[in-house]
Amino acid sequence: MSGIDTAIFVKQPSRTAAYLDWLQMLTGAGLIIFMWCHMILVASVNISPNVMNTIAHFFEATYMAQVGGPLIGLTLLAHFILAARKIPYTSAEQGAIWRHAKMLRHTDTWLWVIQAITAMVILVMGSIHIWTVLTDLPITAAKSAARIQGGFWLVFYLILLPCVELHVGIGFYRIMVKWGIVKRSGRKGFHRFENIWTGVFILIGLITIIRFATLAIS
Repeated sequence: MSGIDTAIFVKQPSRTAAYLDWLQMLTGAGLIIFMWCHMILVASVNISPNVMNTIAHFFEATYMAQVGGPLIGLTLLAHFILAARKIPYTSAEQGAIWRHAKMLRHTDTWLWVIQAITAMVILVMGSIHIWTVLTDLPITAAKSAARIQGGFWLVFYLILLPCVELHVGIGFYRIMVKWGIVKRSGRKGFHRFENIWTGVFILIGLITIIRFATLAIS
């Protein structure tokens, strides 16, 4: 088949698609930075509940929580809509992706599959988390502890935590690879680093959940 014939059947990338990819990358990068900062700030309860309360009070006194929270929610929704352009929804499409992933045995393909699955979980559970927190201000260590000690929320966060950290870690890796920041020769080493980095944040999250679950509520 000639190059002209091939061009007829192969859909050429458009300028709009490129802009949407940029927006997807930028919203994703913003959410990655936010989630890492969020984890560190919430984990301050492991130092002292007073430290967490002081940090939370600062964000609320400056209205960063009241304004930033809804903005993060909108960014999450925008990122999902942008990424949803490439997510298979029909059973036929999902079956094709699954067969190709098993056939190719390519790590990056499986990482994309994990991202697609965790994205669905995060959209629902992340929205519930944001709504619950923002409709119950001010944020305090005691409130967070009471919520987790309620039972349902403990399971909720034990599911949400690994989904978020896996999605964020894989997203970070894929951004660095897709946009040429990490070259092919450095993929293996960077992927190892990303796995360790993700593992560290999951560990921090688990320690924080345990801290809330055992924190005395006055």
